[in-house]
Amino acid sequence: MLDRDEDILQAAEDWKKAGRGVALATVVETWGSAPRPAGSSLAINDEGTFLGSVSGGCVEGAVVTEALDVISSGQPKLLEFGVADETAFNVGLSCGGTIRIFVEKVG
Repeated sequence: MLDRDEDILQAAEDWKKAGRGVALATVVETWGSAPRPAGSSLAINDEGTFLGSVSGGCVEGAVVTEALDVISSGQPKLLEFGVADETAFNVGLSCGGTIRIFVEKVG
């Protein structure tokens, strides 16, 4: 598994050079208990292939779905998942914390 930052960024660059649409998701803020620290990254291509980790479980599935929208639209998004959020448990963030993830298209 490629999980070092440089591996994730290299994969994103390689996908881009191969003509794929690419997005990068980065944990920009955490509060309380969070599965991954700020700075954690996930690279996603337009086929839905991804490397890295921003949370785990269903949260990453939701981030991949949002990243596909970002690749299509070119508009970045700031996502928030937290235990107080009605959808948090549904996407698997039951650890009691909150995370914010910035998703941007790699241009």
